[in-house]
Amino acid sequence: MESIERGWHGAPGARLRVGRAIGTWLAMVLLLALSTSCARDDPEAALRARVASLAAAIEARDPAALQQHLAEDFIGNGGLDRNGARRLAMGFALRHREIGLTLGPLDVDMAPAHATVRSKAILRGGSGRALPDSAQVYDVESGWRLQDGEWMLVSAGWKPAL
Repeated sequence: MESIERGWHGAPGARLRVGRAIGTWLAMVLLLALSTSCARDDPEAALRARVASLAAAIEARDPAALQQHLAEDFIGNGGLDRNGARRLAMGFALRHREIGLTLGPLDVDMAPAHATVRSKAILRGGSGRALPDSAQVYDVESGWRLQDGEWMLVSAGWKPAL
């Protein structure tokens, strides 16, 4: 027991890493709970929860989780397809130990089984130091489709806002 305690307290930042992992896990569980509870009541609330879940997957540096939000026929900037989006996310995750994504207010236009979401997004990548190694503000417009009771990202376009 003493060696476990010494390892827990002795490793610099161990508590912080464990705390972040637990916090991320709890946030994902909360987002999942929100998305399943809102899906039946309010399509816009379910869509907003799905957008938050996608953002959490990006921040978690989890390309597989990101890809689960994308429709099979997803299309992005420059003809980027579903697999290309996963590879792009993998490349960013390999370059940066920490990824941050902050979304501005979502402007949601709802239609039956389709929606368009517009927002500003700040994407940051860093090595874990106090300041990010890179950061960029984007104008993002995304198209969503309700498919088998779940919102799937069909299209996304982004351009630097500054």
